Amino acid sequence: MRYVAQDDPAQSPKATRLIESLTAENPAYIGLVSLTELVWVLTGCYSCSKDDVVAVLQGLLRTKGFQVEAAETAWKAVRLFKGGSPDFADCLIECSDKRAGCDYTATFDRDAARHCGMRLVA
Repeated sequence: MRYVAQDDPAQSPKATRLIESLTAENPAYIGLVSLTELVWVLTGCYSCSKDDVVAVLQGLLRTKGFQVEAAETAWKAVRLFKGGSPDFADCLIECSDKRAGCDYTATFDRDAARHCGMRLVA
């Protein structure tokens, strides 16, 4: 987060050195939970726009110095989020459930049903 935000004079340069030291042969691992947390912080704490968040996620997924857990699923979730869904976590849940072979994801969340393809529990 410090690398993306560049908001802390002591920690941001250290984060930058770490990130810039990564390579395809020696990548950093980013789990799906970490992606979700990053989106939450960017939108909740930094009031970033969806376009900015999508750009950050796409950048992470394209960077050879990062190994993203279930990268194909993360890409699908980013596309779903970019396409209109208001919540990245819901997109990631739906895409992860599909990857796991689920026929559908049940939800009480009307937005998730409408925008992410989940099935609303009536």
